[in-house]
Amino acid sequence: MREFAVPALVEVPAGAGVSDAVFDRAARNPGQIAFRRRKDDSWFPVTIGDFKNEVVRAAKGLIASGIEPGDRVAIISRTRYEWTVLDYAIWAAGAVTVPIYETSSVEQISWIIEDSGARAVFAETDALRTSVQQAGGTQIWSLESGGMAELVETGEQLGDAKVQERRTSRTGADLATLIYTSGTTGRPKGCELTHANFTELARNVAAGPLTEVVVNGSSTLLFLPLAHVFARAIQVVCLEAGVILGHSPNITDLLPDLASFQPDFLLAVPRVFEKVYNGAEQKAAAGGKTKIFHAAADVAIAYSRARQDGRPGIGLKAKHAVFDKLVYGKLREAVGGRVRYSVSGGAALGERLGHFFDGVGITILEGYGLTETTAPITVNSPSALRIGTVGRPVPGVSVRIADDGEILAQGINIFDGYWNNETATKESFEDGWFRTGDLGSLDDDGYLRITGRKKEILVTAGGKNVAPAPLEDLVRAHPLVSQCLVVGDGRPFIAALVTLDAEAIVAWQEANGLAGRSVAELAAEPLVIAEIDKAVAAANVSVSHAEQIKKVRILATDFTVENEYLTPSLKVKRNVVVRDFAADVDAIYG
Repeated sequence: MREFAVPALVEVPAGAGVSDAVFDRAARNPGQIAFRRRKDDSWFPVTIGDFKNEVVRAAKGLIASGIEPGDRVAIISRTRYEWTVLDYAIWAAGAVTVPIYETSSVEQISWIIEDSGARAVFAETDALRTSVQQAGGTQIWSLESGGMAELVETGEQLGDAKVQERRTSRTGADLATLIYTSGTTGRPKGCELTHANFTELARNVAAGPLTEVVVNGSSTLLFLPLAHVFARAIQVVCLEAGVILGHSPNITDLLPDLASFQPDFLLAVPRVFEKVYNGAEQKAAAGGKTKIFHAAADVAIAYSRARQDGRPGIGLKAKHAVFDKLVYGKLREAVGGRVRYSVSGGAALGERLGHFFDGVGITILEGYGLTETTAPITVNSPSALRIGTVGRPVPGVSVRIADDGEILAQGINIFDGYWNNETATKESFEDGWFRTGDLGSLDDDGYLRITGRKKEILVTAGGKNVAPAPLEDLVRAHPLVSQCLVVGDGRPFIAALVTLDAEAIVAWQEANGLAGRSVAELAAEPLVIAEIDKAVAAANVSVSHAEQIKKVRILATDFTVENEYLTPSLKVKRNVVVRDFAADVDAIYG
C-alpha cells in the first residue's frame, strides 16, 4: 500500500458559500470584467458588478416563486451564460442546483426530477420544456420563451436584503448541488457536493497547481457541458480567481468561437485533442504534405521529451523552429492563437499526444477525478509537469493505492454521499477513504498513473487479466477511428469492436478512390480494414502477447450520445454496447 498527501494551502472559513466570490468581488471592484458574452459576431464584456446584479434579480424571482432553502432546482440546458447566472442565483437563494444534460431522454429526466425532488426546472428550449413536462416536471421556465424575464419580474418587489439573508444562511457543510453520475452502469446516482467541496477545492487549486494558469484577468472559453462536474468546477475556479469566462454552446461553432474569443487556456477532454491532431493530419494528407506533418509531429514529441528530461540540443531546437513556422503556429492559431495551457480530464490522454501538444506550444495539464470528488483528485502543473501521469494530489487531498491496486482518495473534495442511497454510499468508502473504482500506481514523489478500471478488467478463458482502457486509447488515436471497445471476458483471446470517424473518413475515402461509399460499405472495405489493422498493430506493441488484440470487427454504426452508447461525458457504455452488439462479438469468436 502506497500513500501520498498534499496539505491544504488555503484555509476556508466554515461559513463560506460558493456565491461569496461573486458578491465579494463585486463589492471590491464592481467594474472588473468577469465574462465576455457572444452577441452576433462580437464578444461584449460583462462586469462582475453587472453579473452580481443579474444573480440577485434571478434569486429574488426564485424566492418569490416559493423556493425555500435547501430546495432542489434543476437546469437542463447547453453551456451558456444564463446557465452560470442561474447556478449562482440558485445558490444565492439558498437552494441546490441539479444539472441535467440537455441530451437526456424523458425517462432520464423523469428519474432525476423524481429522485432529487426538484421543485422547479429551467429548460433552455421549448422542446426541452415539453420533455420536462412529459417527465413530470411542474414549475418550468423556458429560457427560449422569456423565462428569465418572467423570473425577474416575479421577484421585482422583493428587497435585496432577503437575498443576502438567504445567501449567508448557507454554510460550507450545506448541500450546493446534486450531480447525477453519467450512468455507464445502472441508473444515475445523485452525488451530494457541498459548498465547502467547491470553495475549498477552487481556492486551493488556484493557489497551488493552477496558479500559473488561472491568473486574474486571463480568460477561458467553456464548451464542455456545465452539467458535468469538470466544467462546473472550472466555472467556480474562474469566478474565485478572477478569470474572464466565455461560453460556447454549439460544438459546430467552436473553432470560430475560439478564433474570435482568443482564450488564454482551455478545458477539454482527450477526444478533443485527438480530433485536433487527426484533423491536422488529414488536412496535411489532402494537401500532399503527410511526410512534413509526420516529421513535424516527431520533432514536437522529441522536443517535449528533451525539455522534460533536460535540455533539447541545438539541432533539435533548429528543427523545432522551422516546424514552428510551418506547422505548429497554424495549430495554435486554430484555437485562437493565445492558448498556452489546457486542462484535460475525463479519460486518459496518452503520453504521445501529451508530448506532441507540449512540443507544439500548448501544454496539456492532465488531471484525474470523478463526480464524487468534485472533479480533480490530482492534476499536473506547469512548473511540475510529468507527461504520462495525471499529476500529484491537489492541496488538501490524499491518495492511497490499495493492495489490489485501487485508487482511494480522502480530503476537501470528497462528496458527502449518494442522495437517497445509503447502501451505495457505504459501499463507496473503506475506512474513511473513497473508493474510486479505478486502478493506478503512485511514483515515489506522488505522481499518479492510471492503469485501468477495476470493474472493467477482462479475464480471458486462459485466466489472463487485461485492462482494456490503455489499448482502446491507443487504437482510438488513429485518424479513422472514432471509438474502440476491447472485448474478451471469458473468451479465448482479446478482440475489439471499432467504429469509424464519420468526419475523418470523408477526406480519406476521396483520397483513396472510395468516394460515395457508405460507412457500412467502408466497414467491409479491404483498404479500411488494413488501416484499422495498422492501428491495432501499433497498440499491441505496448502489451504482452496474451493481452494483444487478435481480431477486430468494424461496425457500421458509431457510438454516440444520441444512440445512447456514449454518456454525455463521452464515456462508452460498455455493458450496453456488449449487449446490443452481442452478435458481432460472437462472430469474432465464431
